[in-house]
Amino acid sequence: MSNDDAVLDVQGITAGYGGPPIIDQVSIKAKKGEITAIVGPNGAGKSTLLKAVAGLIRPAAGRVFVEGKEVTTQPVEKRVRYGIAYVPQVENVFPDLSIRENLDMGGYARKSGVSERIDQLFELFPDLKESSHRRASTLSGGQRTMLALARGLMVDPSVLILDEPSVGLSPKFQSLVWERIEQIRSTKVSILIVEQNTRETLRHAQWAYVLVLGRNRLEGTGQELLQNEEVINLYVGRLS
Repeated sequence: MSNDDAVLDVQGITAGYGGPPIIDQVSIKAKKGEITAIVGPNGAGKSTLLKAVAGLIRPAAGRVFVEGKEVTTQPVEKRVRYGIAYVPQVENVFPDLSIRENLDMGGYARKSGVSERIDQLFELFPDLKESSHRRASTLSGGQRTMLALARGLMVDPSVLILDEPSVGLSPKFQSLVWERIEQIRSTKVSILIVEQNTRETLRHAQWAYVLVLGRNRLEGTGQELLQNEEVINLYVGRLS
């Protein structure tokens, strides 16, 4: 993948939580309108990488660029303005607020057009429109995930970062989440995702990175990695 194609360019990031680094010299790129997956075993540092890119933890080394602009030292709220939206695995909605109020809050960084953007997202997420006045605390897990995705899109991000959006959901809602992710990708948003189901994630990914013990191990298209012997043996298994 060439630098010219990269909306997100992460160069040699080392980060952790005060002790030894969890990720060490990790480099990734993500292109416009593509799904870029981070896969690997538990403890590989996948979620730590996402947090470092989003600005939730400060890297000890390395650089992060969004559309050519360096954001390495910028706090989370500044990175939002540069085009990064992060949807965490938990605590990703305000439970005491309604669906519409959650989306209003998601648009805090917009200078204008909040109502118009909500209307656009209600077209992408019609179930949310039908329940727009319901409190988020009354939603099912799948509905909350849809709301979290919509909230992330309120700022028209260049890069949407998703940390295990389908974890704990029924197979029906897992399929629906991937359907919505593909729709978001079709609007030319770059999607960086970590998911537990490695096989399904690689099926959707245009490009993917395998992390092992906090370091880059492999990279390639999703289809290439699905056929890679190491990935098959360690992470996805063989289909019977």
